[in-house]
Amino acid sequence: MRLPELDSPESYQGLYVFDFGDHVAVGYTADEIAVLVESQRFAEGKIYRIHRALPDGTMELQGVPPQRFQCEQGLFFLRVGEQQARLDFDTLDRLAAADPPPCRMKAHLARLTGPQARLVTAIIYPAEFDPDVSDWLTRLDYRGGDTVEGGISAVTDYYAAAPRVIDRRQWWPARSLSRPADEVLATTHLALQRRSA
Repeated sequence: MRLPELDSPESYQGLYVFDFGDHVAVGYTADEIAVLVESQRFAEGKIYRIHRALPDGTMELQGVPPQRFQCEQGLFFLRVGEQQARLDFDTLDRLAAADPPPCRMKAHLARLTGPQARLVTAIIYPAEFDPDVSDWLTRLDYRGGDTVEGGISAVTDYYAAAPRVIDRRQWWPARSLSRPADEVLATTHLALQRRSA
């Protein structure tokens, strides 16, 4: 796989490379990769996230399975006490208003039933944004929960548990770099999907 020359490679960090087989395109957002994955025309393509990019053009790529773009990921901040759980939820809501998340995200304050009845602040988002959400929470210095669980299977378990939702929010990124689906599909022949991020 031969990547095209990039003017400022470091500005592509966190974006994606799509290997179509006969050519490679650099600079897709996660939402744009999801458009390609959902299109049957590119089922055989390979996806790489630009994990690190240096000014000299050196790039560290991380392979990403296409199924990841069709799943939800979640983080679950668990508490025994209702007052502390409410504080976790309200704190994260306030932080998200001041510094919006990197992707669309739903948040629940919910009661889990069962042998260990607990409360949870749950955030659920598209799985392909997991590294971005992790960076976002680190930047916010969010420290909710007595314990924290996460992952794709944790989302499945959460839905299966039929939690009683006490409060909910929907958060959106401040701005999106992603282009409309028709534009993404019409420009697959271009080696550079954007000149810089």
